[in-house]
Amino acid sequence: MNLLRIGEMAKLNKISVQTLHYYEKIGLLKPQVVDTESGYRYYHVRQCATLDLIGYMKLLGMSLTQIKQLFEKNDVSLIRENIASQLNWIEEQKEKLQQMERGVRRFQFSLKEFEETSQSREVELLTFPERKIFCYDGKQDIYQGSIETYEYIIRELKDQARLKHLPMIYFCNVGSVIRQDNIQSRNFFSSEIFVFVDDEFPNAPEVKVVPAGTYVCLSFRGEDGFANELDYAKILLDYVDKHGYSISGDYLCEVVAELPVYDTEARGMFIRIQVPVINA
Repeated sequence: MNLLRIGEMAKLNKISVQTLHYYEKIGLLKPQVVDTESGYRYYHVRQCATLDLIGYMKLLGMSLTQIKQLFEKNDVSLIRENIASQLNWIEEQKEKLQQMERGVRRFQFSLKEFEETSQSREVELLTFPERKIFCYDGKQDIYQGSIETYEYIIRELKDQARLKHLPMIYFCNVGSVIRQDNIQSRNFFSSEIFVFVDDEFPNAPEVKVVPAGTYVCLSFRGEDGFANELDYAKILLDYVDKHGYSISGDYLCEVVAELPVYDTEARGMFIRIQVPVINA
């Protein structure tokens, strides 16, 4: 009564016959008895405990190879080490998922901004909290180069970000910087591009703080990349001068959202240019 045919053992443990065959093939769990004439396989009901342990270890994320090695060595300390290692792996995956969640929420927020303001094209005053960017200097003026130059610099930024284990999902918000002294003199020079990162992102030389404050902003669509940016930048600076503001920091050109433009192979961008100001 305690011996079960393979189909009965599979049904009792809610697994497939094929699974039991595979476990036997790799030496993880062998039948108690194999009838040499009929080839029938029989498992003892006590072997259900082994199947339970296999299932539990699989739930912990262990591979069948790892489980087999643990069974063969029958060493409790080895099991403890594997569990500790598995816990570290779970913590790493949890952090990656949290980063992914933050990136998805950022993109969701960007799309909402796109839907609400993409048609306004009006200069406005916005207040931003302190923000952090991961910045890279490509040593080439993106305004003197072509859109192809910009694409190459983005590739370099991504390479640097990978070295810092920055998830690629952040790259829905790429931007460029014109430093304060250049923008005040209307010298449109920028060799630095960036992505916004979360407060949780570790500090590094490439991570810069964008101060909180009041920013004069202008949003527009840019199907041809940054081709029209400087025209809008001049409108922005004229507004600053007209209303008696003083520029208090760096100019940022932020890609708030990027959507595919299927017929041109270009970047379909919703861009917000912004410069921090104070009353003169």
